[in-house]
Amino acid sequence: MQIDGHELRYSESELDKMLGEQMLSIELIDENFSGFQSLAEGDKKALRHLMNAGRIMNEVALEQDHPLNRKLKQGLEEAAKSSSHAEKSLKLFNSLNGVEGLNGVDAEPIHIFADVHAFKGKNFYPQDLSVEEFHSILLRMLKEGKISEVKKILSGRTMVRRNGADLIGIDYTEYFSKEFSAVANELEVAAHYANDALLKDFLGWQAQALIQNNEDMDMLADRHWAQMQNTNLEFTISRENYDDEMTPTVFDNKELSVELEATGVEVNSKDMLGVRVGINNQEGTQLILKFKEQMAQLAKLMPYADKYKQSVASEGELKQTMVDADIAGLFGDYAQCRGGITIAQNLPNNDKLSIKLGGGRRNVYHRQVRQSQDEQRTRRMLDALVDKSLHKYFNPEAEHIFVIGHENGHSLGPDSNFQNALGLYKHVIEENKADVISITFMPEYVKSGIISEQRLKEVYTTWIVRLFLKSKPQLIQPHRVADLIHFNYLLEHEAISFDEAGHLRIDFEKIHPVMYKILEETIELQLSKSPEKAQAFIDKYSNWGDIHEHIASTQKSLGIRPYKDIRTYL
Repeated sequence: MQIDGHELRYSESELDKMLGEQMLSIELIDENFSGFQSLAEGDKKALRHLMNAGRIMNEVALEQDHPLNRKLKQGLEEAAKSSSHAEKSLKLFNSLNGVEGLNGVDAEPIHIFADVHAFKGKNFYPQDLSVEEFHSILLRMLKEGKISEVKKILSGRTMVRRNGADLIGIDYTEYFSKEFSAVANELEVAAHYANDALLKDFLGWQAQALIQNNEDMDMLADRHWAQMQNTNLEFTISRENYDDEMTPTVFDNKELSVELEATGVEVNSKDMLGVRVGINNQEGTQLILKFKEQMAQLAKLMPYADKYKQSVASEGELKQTMVDADIAGLFGDYAQCRGGITIAQNLPNNDKLSIKLGGGRRNVYHRQVRQSQDEQRTRRMLDALVDKSLHKYFNPEAEHIFVIGHENGHSLGPDSNFQNALGLYKHVIEENKADVISITFMPEYVKSGIISEQRLKEVYTTWIVRLFLKSKPQLIQPHRVADLIHFNYLLEHEAISFDEAGHLRIDFEKIHPVMYKILEETIELQLSKSPEKAQAFIDKYSNWGDIHEHIASTQKSLGIRPYKDIRTYL
């Protein structure tokens, strides 16, 4: 079957399997949810307008991701009215939130259409632009003195297009002016109805940031957003740059990277946009805030802490709010379920102006996502791969503790100048750092009485089982590559082992010293600003052998649900 001249890749029987036994449902909150029922009428109305804003922003993310996304989605929606084949293909499209994406199991991306594939620069860059031509154009433009133009091209907030022999960076507020204006209108209406003064204030600033080509407005909106600790409603426009594989390649070109540094051009990968909408859960938030109290002390314990300035001050009030949210909507980047789905987030990232000028951060945790579990399969997996003596320590709630430590870990360590210098490898090293910080400093939470010794072993065990991969990951999957690095590092240093039957064993006494060692190596890498050293580290610890194949094949034999169906009701 064809949609707008493009052949659907999967048969109906293949789609039935992908959408049935291989799909996990994520049930978001609806009108009957107690947290929604308890909202004031004004907040209920505001929430619906925030959901409208999310749906509009999803169109922006589709455009950023692939030039054919919106057209082919519309074609699928029309064809789905009379074709079950198109209807099922549309459901897979909505799971990936695009025409293509990795699923975390297969080495190659899933393509909904036989002849439609993603590009290295997504739709941020022209599809016919090779890496070599990209570098050569930038070098020529720099030598011709077109520095301001190059700055726009390498900004995190521009769509890049050809302009004769040159390239031109078009600010998001201009390229997406129609969509941004519509989102801003929804935010202004939501601000009118909302009860919280802080939320009203933030929504006003965010609306203005969407219609003004001015990075300062983003900075001011971010600062107001980061202050929202006690608001009833949750709303975020996320800006993360994992998807852009084109921009970081400039660091692989020595001549270009030297020229960029000499001319003072900052290199930032493109931001893929997303929207999260929800209701803040006060009970869950209280637990998270206990971990916040320890961050200043953890900053002092970081390796080489005297060699860089951390965003977390060792003294004074920590500029970081943290909330646990019941989720009503995930759109754009959040809804691109390509091998996983975000369960928590720490923003703004270090490359954002708000952070550079001393603004605060905000962590938000997604309750409905982390509560979506396939418990029966998990039990079968433990029986097949984990020593029975460790089963009592596996606890999904312990993974939530680990994730809290991970998100806090992003606020510790060297800043974006060190991180960005690692080029293509910066995301893997940064996600590796956040994971390692979480596990390394977990004993500090025992000392402070936040968690028990029993819970510490649960965190260790649950995290290590979480490192069991279903296939060898690619560089574009930084979280999964980091998982492979940790698994191999623990194995090499004998903190974990496997018996003759292939069952996991853990030496709990070795976990802390081994993890501190890898934390030291990780901080050294960021301080080195060397992509070559980062690549060597990743290559060394991302090997894939017999034990990995045993784990992956066992997991596949138990059945895997790599696709996600985000069920939105409001």
